[in-house]
Amino acid sequence: MAEAADFQEMRTSPARRWLRRSASLLTGAPLVAGLLCGPAAPTAHAAEDATGSRTVDVSLDTFTPATPGEKDKITISGTVINEGRQTITDAHVDLRVGQKLFGRTAIDRAAERTGYDPGLDGAEVDDKYSLEIPRLASGISHDFRLSVPADELDLDEEGGVYQLGVSLSGQTANLPYDQVLGIERTFLPWQPEAPEKKTRLTYLWPLISSTHLTSETGSDEQQTPVFEDESLAAELSTGGRLDQLVSLGKELPVTWVIDPDLLATVDAMTRNYQVKRGNTTVQGKNQAVAKRWLSDLQAAVRDRKVVALPFADPDLASLAHRGKSVSGSLSHLQPATEVAATTVETVLHVNASTDFAWPVEGAIDSSIVDVATSAGAHNVIARSDSLQDNLGYTPTAARPIGGGTTAVVADSRLSKAFQGDMSRSDTSTLAVQEFLAQSLAVTHQAPDKQRSIVVAPQRVPTAAQAQSMARALHALGQRWTQPLDLVAAADSKPDADANTKVPGTSQYPGKLRKQELPVEAFQDVRGTQETLDMFEGILTLADRVNTPFGRAIDRELSVSWRGNPVAAQHYRDEVRSYLRDLTEEVQLIEKSDVTLSGRSATIPVTVQNELVQGIDHLVLRLTSHNPTRLNLDGDKGVTEQQVRIDGGHSQTVKFPASANANGQVQMTAQLYTQDGKLYGKAMNFTVKVSEITPTVMLVIAGGVLLLVLAGIRMYTQRRRAAAREAAGAESEDVSTDDDTTSEEEESTRGDIDSPDPGQASDPGPDTRPESGDPSGAGEKVDR
Repeated sequence: MAEAADFQEMRTSPARRWLRRSASLLTGAPLVAGLLCGPAAPTAHAAEDATGSRTVDVSLDTFTPATPGEKDKITISGTVINEGRQTITDAHVDLRVGQKLFGRTAIDRAAERTGYDPGLDGAEVDDKYSLEIPRLASGISHDFRLSVPADELDLDEEGGVYQLGVSLSGQTANLPYDQVLGIERTFLPWQPEAPEKKTRLTYLWPLISSTHLTSETGSDEQQTPVFEDESLAAELSTGGRLDQLVSLGKELPVTWVIDPDLLATVDAMTRNYQVKRGNTTVQGKNQAVAKRWLSDLQAAVRDRKVVALPFADPDLASLAHRGKSVSGSLSHLQPATEVAATTVETVLHVNASTDFAWPVEGAIDSSIVDVATSAGAHNVIARSDSLQDNLGYTPTAARPIGGGTTAVVADSRLSKAFQGDMSRSDTSTLAVQEFLAQSLAVTHQAPDKQRSIVVAPQRVPTAAQAQSMARALHALGQRWTQPLDLVAAADSKPDADANTKVPGTSQYPGKLRKQELPVEAFQDVRGTQETLDMFEGILTLADRVNTPFGRAIDRELSVSWRGNPVAAQHYRDEVRSYLRDLTEEVQLIEKSDVTLSGRSATIPVTVQNELVQGIDHLVLRLTSHNPTRLNLDGDKGVTEQQVRIDGGHSQTVKFPASANANGQVQMTAQLYTQDGKLYGKAMNFTVKVSEITPTVMLVIAGGVLLLVLAGIRMYTQRRRAAAREAAGAESEDVSTDDDTTSEEEESTRGDIDSPDPGQASDPGPDTRPESGDPSGAGEKVDR
């Protein structure tokens, strides 16, 4: 980016420039003298490498006040550490006021520079403001604290940004003369009087977290939520990341940018909740922590501007570059935006603006803008390293980009100022001073133009980063800026010369593209949504399923999965698996093969509902694969009936059937939704048809008649035989011959009339107990 106006205020007097050149020459004289000593020159150069201006590490831990006034005393504290191998003697720590830096590019170059440069780092401030250290052994550190009145630094009355250095000078055994052995630079933003036109500054304060809630809920009336773990409680607890953001933000002139998913999750934590632990869940115990944080946030945002992102902060770039190829992916944005406003109003009791889309790191292209605005947003938060300007100054953030859409272009330098490790005090101090210097440089670029600048920091700042951001905003006050909320910034009059051409898709940063959700993720989402739609269609209380799973699908599209594809896939798999398990609670009970005896009967099929709520709008369809042999419901091969079952119950549905011929018939039972979609697995079973015809009945009747007649004849013969035996007993007194004759006759008669021993007789009664065992694998149908 060109900075044509960076040097427009270079008005330093010739006398001052002469004095600084003289001081630089004097400072460099000992080094020049050492180099001029011919034989010693190689040794001196080697010593410079071993010791030199990087031998001592200088860290600046505090800089107060960060934006000093004319009557202030500047105090800088820190630590010096001898990282060389030789002991340093006659050391002293000094302040050095370097050049006044004209323009933002000059600040960038000064921040990147390492080592000591006498022409750029300036001369030491008066000796009375230095600290002497007689001896500093190798590996030893020493704390310092330097204070100097601001009016002793000979600063420009018109204000500006100065380079301010802290150096340690001393001697070593190899280089026995005074030299700079270590230096650290920072920036002194100097504005003794308020400018005529202050820069309007909008600072976004994001409240965004990763996914913590699962799609699972309890079966109770309240649908107790289930958390993945208790990591959110650590962020909400005193000193935690989210606690710090709220406690710091409530004192700052910022615009709150909130993911409603975080609010919904914390709100769920204020009541009874469960936490996953292995294959089971345990009772959550951090309700008090959640209630306190939510109460603090409600107080912090009262009467403040709040911007709500779509629920779960969807990854707009992933949707634009990969999701559009999967049907239905973009349909999730509008519901996510609608539920966002409702969630913020319900939880925080404020009305939030949902008219802003915020792509990752403000990187945009034409496809991202199309997706971002598809849900109704009219403002897209971009960043100046994506939508670049070729001007000599930083223009106003808002600019029209066509189609009624406004790009709110955040300043890249200011937005990235606190992305590093701010847990170290020296890193934080340098970041704060550079942020303040850059903001002042913006004001000085075009002092006659009042512009509106937006700062969009990282989405999920750490606690240390939030603290550094807060320090910078507190120090900034309203010295050369004035606060402006994001909605007002988007409505600001755009700069006519600002760039309004949105980059093409090919210009999207490759590093960010590699982090996007894959196409497979959107295919997973589509599959889960289709299953959910089908499941909702049969439920009597669909909201109990729509809400937890609908929000879980939103979370599957979240920006928070960037850089963590394994966890993203695991979450999608868990949602899909749990939903599938629920749908399988409504199923057909397996049947064994059945036997149909007779011309007509009913075939029973049982549907089981193990859900806690009733099901409706479900159709059970029975198909005969051989309707010629066995037809259903009046010469049909297929018949169906509506199914309505209360929660925890089952229902047996009976289908009329008619047999036309004997044999086996394959049957299929299948559940369908009311719109004809398959539901669950099909159940196959076999019906064995055994029809009894009139001819068969006649043969059976004839056989029975013959058996009856045979029984009657046998009975008559036995009666006659008994009568003859009685008559023989009365004639026992006759003569022996007669007796003999009679016995022979009787014997002969008995041989003729007595029944054949092998002849059938009346069967004995069956007195065995009836068996209680199953009748076998087959099943008789109802007749």
